[in-house]
Amino acid sequence: MSRTSTVVLITGCSSGIGEATALYLVKRGWRVYATARKAESLGKLAAAGCKTLALDVTDEGSMQHAVAAVIAAEGAVDVLINNAGFSQSGALETLTTAQLRDQFETNVFGLMRLTQLVLPGMRAQGRGRIVNISSMGGKLTFPGGGAYHATKHALEALSDALRFEVQGFGVDVIVIEPGLIRSGFAEAAQKTMAGTTGEGPYDAFNAAVARATREVYEKGPLAWLGGKPIHVARVIAGALKASRPRPRYTVTASASLLLFMRRWMSDRAWDNFLKGNFPQPGKS
Repeated sequence: MSRTSTVVLITGCSSGIGEATALYLVKRGWRVYATARKAESLGKLAAAGCKTLALDVTDEGSMQHAVAAVIAAEGAVDVLINNAGFSQSGALETLTTAQLRDQFETNVFGLMRLTQLVLPGMRAQGRGRIVNISSMGGKLTFPGGGAYHATKHALEALSDALRFEVQGFGVDVIVIEPGLIRSGFAEAAQKTMAGTTGEGPYDAFNAAVARATREVYEKGPLAWLGGKPIHVARVIAGALKASRPRPRYTVTASASLLLFMRRWMSDRAWDNFLKGNFPQPGKS
């Protein structure tokens, strides 16, 4: 993309993929606006040359203010990288409606609203790129992660529709599908696990999911096929530099392997595969 198309707005930059991507791009000459709910958490990125802003994707005023600040300084947002998100874990029956709403507010509704705010500027200049950070979890589902997977499935559908709708205006929509990324995701997911009383029908299951999540990311066989945030950052940069980016980029061998398995397995075969890795509630 040309020099006039190097203004990048990234959400969720306090750690992990967002932080790595902001650092990677700013070091290569992109004008990067790195954001997080708390701007004070972005000191490392500010020192590296990023512009930093507070941006809460669950707050309309915060989103409007951040986009307006970039437009006032640069004229438009040329690239939006929708990275902010979290994983709500736990058996679906144990989740409250408020927990489900929080999951969708951050991972889906905030993403879509922020996209709506930057698109007018992109259309006006006849170019732009929307990069949505999905997951291999947008194409497959693990037990105990139903809420999170539902948001990533929704992100995939929104991206497919949006890609068709804005391509004629010169805007590309790109989906990034990481596999296992060693970025603190497992620890964060465990912290959102639905509470247990020791007597509930899903207590043993939820505990097993928390344990399995930690082990998969830290020492399970798939951990060797995982990656680091920098691996995702490099793929994003490559997609931004491509004259004709692909609609989807899979990152890490774990994503390639599991997506291949899911594509060719029947639903029952996939369920049987999961039974070998997760205890099934109700089964003694």
